Amino acid sequence: MKTLTLGYSPCPNDTFIFYGLIHGKVPLKGIRIEEHLEDVETLNRLARQGRLDLTKVSYHAFGLLRQDYLLLRSGGALGRGCGPLVVARQPLTMDQLRGKTIAIPGQMTTANLLLQLYGEGFENSIEMTFDRIMSAVAAGQVDAGVIIHESRFTYPQHGLVKILDLGQWWEEETGHPIPLGGILARRSLGQKLISTIDRALKDSVLFALAHPESTGAYIRQHAQELSDEVVRSHIGLYVNDFSVDLGDEGIGAIEDLFARAEQRGLLPRCDLPLFNPGE
Repeated sequence: MKTLTLGYSPCPNDTFIFYGLIHGKVPLKGIRIEEHLEDVETLNRLARQGRLDLTKVSYHAFGLLRQDYLLLRSGGALGRGCGPLVVARQPLTMDQLRGKTIAIPGQMTTANLLLQLYGEGFENSIEMTFDRIMSAVAAGQVDAGVIIHESRFTYPQHGLVKILDLGQWWEEETGHPIPLGGILARRSLGQKLISTIDRALKDSVLFALAHPESTGAYIRQHAQELSDEVVRSHIGLYVNDFSVDLGDEGIGAIEDLFARAEQRGLLPRCDLPLFNPGE
C-alpha cells in the first residue's frame, strides 16, 4: 500500500470535491491518501517545502513550483464571478489605496498576484489568514483588505464596502475566467501514477456532484461557523465545469495569467509542461 499526502483547505468547495476520494467512494487500488487540511497559504508554503505529494495551491504559488510539481486537470477552482474582492470601511478608489496598508491572505495567493497585476503601488501589504481580514479592516488595523472564499458573501455583515472585484477586472481585461487554485502532483510520482490520481480526482468531483447529500456531514465538520446558505453558495460558486476538467478555456486562462505575471517580473519563467506529459 502506497501512502500519498494530500493537502487541501477546509473550505466547503474542497471538502465537497475531495469527499469521494477520502471516503473510499472512488477506487484507488493500492494507494492510501493521507489528508492534511490547512488554509491556502499554509498549503502554498508546505508545497514550497516539498512536503506534500498532492496539494491544492494558489495559481500564484504554482507559478513558483513548476520545477517540482505539475497541474492536474480536475479538482481546482477556476471560473467567472468568483474572484477576490478589495474591501474597505468606506468608499474609496484604487488610486486612493496606493501606498496604503492592505491585508492579503498570503504573499503566494492568487488574490495577491491579481492585486499586483492590477497595478503598482499596492506592495504595502500585511499577511494574515483569510478569516481575520474582514475584522482587521473593520477595526481600522489596515486601510483595506483582499478577501477570498466565503468572505465575499459575508463582508457586508462587517460594515465593509466593495472597492474592486479583482475577478471581474481580470475577466474584463482578458476575457478569461479567473484561475484561483489548482491541484498539483509532485512530478517525481511518475506519469503512470499521476494519470491514475487525476482520473480518481475527476471521479471524486463527479461523485460529489451526483451525491451532494453524502458530503454534507464532512463539509459541516470543517465549516461549523458557516450557515447552510453560505455553504451552498460557496459550493455553487467555486465548483463548476472547470472543476471537472479545465478544458481549453481553463488552460488558456492559466497560461495567460502566467505570461502576464512573467512579463511583469512577478513569476519566474519555466519551460516545463504544465500537465502530465503522459496524457
